[in-house]
Amino acid sequence: MPRDYDEKRDFIRVEVDTEIKIRVPGLEEETGRVKNLSGRGMMFISDNELEKESIIEVQINSGSEEIDSPLHANVRVVRVARQRRGTGFEVGAVIQEMLND
Repeated sequence: MPRDYDEKRDFIRVEVDTEIKIRVPGLEEETGRVKNLSGRGMMFISDNELEKESIIEVQINSGSEEIDSPLHANVRVVRVARQRRGTGFEVGAVIQEMLND
């Protein structure tokens, strides 16, 4: 029996709406919004068009008092598309390396 597309993923995507700090080498840090996370990557909204295949540093705070460690990682940009509604860019990224604070 064929499996549904979503079930073929290694990790389930979790829908979120939280702040992300984005650090691109040579540019000022910017703030965006994470829209979904998985064990392997994420999709977030950036005001700036990021370069595909670039490695950037991201930090996501949980927003929960019970979880005080942020997700801090280097990610590789794999997809960039202008938002259909809004003025920013949807960025798909794969986690390359977890960083310690």
